[in-house]
Amino acid sequence: MAAQKGKDLLIKIDMTGGGSFTTFAGLRASRISFNSETVDITNMASPGGWRELLPETGVRSASISGSGVFVDASTVERAQNYLFTGKAPVFEFYAPGFLIFRGPFMITNLEIAGNFDGEVTYDVTMTSAGAVSAMAPPPPPPPGI
Repeated sequence: MAAQKGKDLLIKIDMTGGGSFTTFAGLRASRISFNSETVDITNMASPGGWRELLPETGVRSASISGSGVFVDASTVERAQNYLFTGKAPVFEFYAPGFLIFRGPFMITNLEIAGNFDGEVTYDVTMTSAGAVSAMAPPPPPPPGI
């Protein structure tokens, strides 16, 4: 896979529940991280006193975060609404040429900031609230279309 442009990483939200995704406006940076908790089964009989982990167990989770410039009041209002109501709409983290990660995420953090001599910015964090799937992105359209 060739190098990718960071500006092409997109965070999208399904606003209606019908599978039509809208990109969060004004983002400058976005990130997805995956986590897997372990189950420690170390005991007195563990070889050499080394930690032992129970395979294929534990809780898996993902989080998506983004930061950007406040350019669209409706984007931040939507995020605030989901934060306060505790709903978990379906989000996509779109990494062109790699994968699309899709699943229900709950907005767990929303920060709005600004300096007197600068722009208003926002940071948003979403935590998975169910299974997250990975799928190949659609192929790019042929040249000239």
